[in-house]
Amino acid sequence: MKKFEDFVYRILDDKKKKTMVILITAAAFFLTLLMFPSKLVLAKMLPGKSDNTFSIYIDTPTGSSIEQTREVSQCVIDILKKEPEVMHLELFEAQGIPLDYAGLVKGAGMKRTEDVAELSVNLTDKHHRSEPSYLMVQRLRPEVKKRCEPIVPNSVIKFIEQPAGPPTLASIVVEVHGHNLDGIRKIAVQAADILGRTEGLVDIDVMADDIYKKYELIPDKEKISRSGLSVEQVNNILYLAFEGMIVAHKNSKDAPDQIPIFLVLDDETKKLHNQEEETLQSKLSSLNLMNMSGMMVPMSEVVSIRETDSSPMIMHKDLSRMVNVIAETDMVSQVYPLLDARSQMLEYFSKDFEVTKEPGITTYMFDLHLVDKKTGEKYLLRWDGEMKVTLDTFRDLGGAFIAALVLIFLLLVIYYRSFALSGIVLLGSFLSLIGVILGHWVANLFTSSTFFLTATSLIGFIALIGISSRNSLLLIDFAKSLMEYHNMKKKRAIAVAAATRAKPIMLTAVAIILGSALLASDPVFGGLGVALISGTVAAVFVSLLFIPILMDNAEAMNFEPVEGIHDSIAITK
Repeated sequence: MKKFEDFVYRILDDKKKKTMVILITAAAFFLTLLMFPSKLVLAKMLPGKSDNTFSIYIDTPTGSSIEQTREVSQCVIDILKKEPEVMHLELFEAQGIPLDYAGLVKGAGMKRTEDVAELSVNLTDKHHRSEPSYLMVQRLRPEVKKRCEPIVPNSVIKFIEQPAGPPTLASIVVEVHGHNLDGIRKIAVQAADILGRTEGLVDIDVMADDIYKKYELIPDKEKISRSGLSVEQVNNILYLAFEGMIVAHKNSKDAPDQIPIFLVLDDETKKLHNQEEETLQSKLSSLNLMNMSGMMVPMSEVVSIRETDSSPMIMHKDLSRMVNVIAETDMVSQVYPLLDARSQMLEYFSKDFEVTKEPGITTYMFDLHLVDKKTGEKYLLRWDGEMKVTLDTFRDLGGAFIAALVLIFLLLVIYYRSFALSGIVLLGSFLSLIGVILGHWVANLFTSSTFFLTATSLIGFIALIGISSRNSLLLIDFAKSLMEYHNMKKKRAIAVAAATRAKPIMLTAVAIILGSALLASDPVFGGLGVALISGTVAAVFVSLLFIPILMDNAEAMNFEPVEGIHDSIAITK
C-alpha cells in the first residue's frame, strides 16, 4: 500500500490537487441531485410487483343493464383468452370479487349494481414467466380499452394490480370537497378531463353516480280496493315480473338452514325492448290478477308510472361532502404527473375561481382552495392515494435520516470533543448519496422497466450512514494515534492511515456488495440492494480520498506528541 500512501500524500501536499478533489466531489454531488428534476432518476414509493394475478374492474354508465355490462365483460374475456400465460378467468357480474389485498380499500365489497362487473385473472407462476404481470397489464390495457369501452359509450375499464406496499384507492386521487353537489360534480368532471390529458396517467374515473331518468311503479290503493284486489297481491306480481321473489322453502339434512325456492320469469320475458314509457305501460297491461269475483284485472289499471331522477350515492369524508376522481400511473412515478396536472388545474380553474395554494409545507401542501368569483362558494381539491403515501413515506424517512445524523453528530462531539471532526464524519456519510443516486441511474440502463428510487432505497441510504461513519472513524483515530504516539507529521500520518486502513475498508465493502447482490434483483427490495452496493462504493472513494483532505484542513487534527514515545513507523507498514 506504499504507492497509495504516496498518492494520498502528494494530494495533501499540493493545494491545487486538494482543491481539484474538493471541486470534483462537490460537482459530482450536485450533478447527481440534478438527476431528479431532469428525470434521469425517478422517485416512487415502491416499483411494480410481479404477481400471479390481477383484476379488471368494468364500470358501464350508471343505470346500464346487466346485459350491457355482460357484453363489455365478454369483450375483455375474449381478448384475455388469447394470452398463453392466462390460466383462469372468473367473472363476477353486478358484484365485486371476493375481497383481496387491493379490493380492501377500493370498495369491491360494496358493489351491488348491474352496471359493474369484476374479472379475476390468474396467471402462470411468475417464476416460470418471462413477462412480469405489470408489463403484461401495461401491454394489454390500451388494446382492451380501445376495443371494449366503445361497446357501451362512457364505460370505464380499469386494470388493478396487487400493490407491493399498502393498498390505496388509486395511484392518484383528487378529492373534490364542497357543499354544492352540482358544483362538486362539475369540478370533478373538469379535473378528470385534465388528468386524462396528463401524460403517464390511465384509467381515469369519477367515482360518482350519474343522475338519470327512471320510472317508479306506484300502486294506487284506492283503485286496488275497488278492483277487489289487495296491495300485497299487486306488490307480489310486480316483484315476480321484474325482480323475482322467494315463494317457498325447502328443508335438507345437508344444509343447516332452510333453502329458499326463488321464482323468477325468464330473461326474455322480463326484458324491455326499449326505455320508453309506452313499453313499460304495455308490460303492465300484460300482467293480470284475478280478483275475488273471478275477473282478470290488468296491472296497468291499478298501477301508475311516474318518471323521476335517480338517487345518486353521496360520499362524505371528515363530515365534508366530496367526490373522488381517481387515476392510475402507467409505469411512471406518481409525483411528476401530479405536478403536471396540478399546474394545469391552477391555470384552468383560475378563469372562474380564485385559486389559492395550501400555505407552508404540510401534509396537504399540494391542495388547492377554490372560491367561485360569482357566487363565493368554496371548494377544495385535496390530493390523496398512493401519491400521498409516497410523499408521507419519503418525508418520514427523511426525518429519520436527519434524526440519525443529529444523533451521530452528538455522539461524535462527545467522543472527539470537536465539532469539526464530527462534521467531517457526517459529511463523508452524507456524500455516499452520490453513489446511491448514480447506482439507480446505472441500474435503470440495464433493466427493461424503469428502475425507481424507492422507499427501500432510502432505507439503504440510512443504513449506509453507519458504514460510512465507521470508515471515517478508522482514519481519524489511526491518524490521531500516529501523531500522538509516534510523533508523525499530520500529512504523513493521514496518508499512512488511509493506506493502512484501505484494505479493511475495501474488504468490508466487498462483503456488503456481495451480500446486497442477492437483493438487487428483487422487484420490491431491489432499491435497497442497489443503494447498499453503489453507496458503499461511493463511501470507499469518499473515505480514502475526500475525508483525508478535510482532516488535513481541520485544526482539530493538530495533536501534540506524547513524551517518552519514540517515532516508529514499522508497525504501520
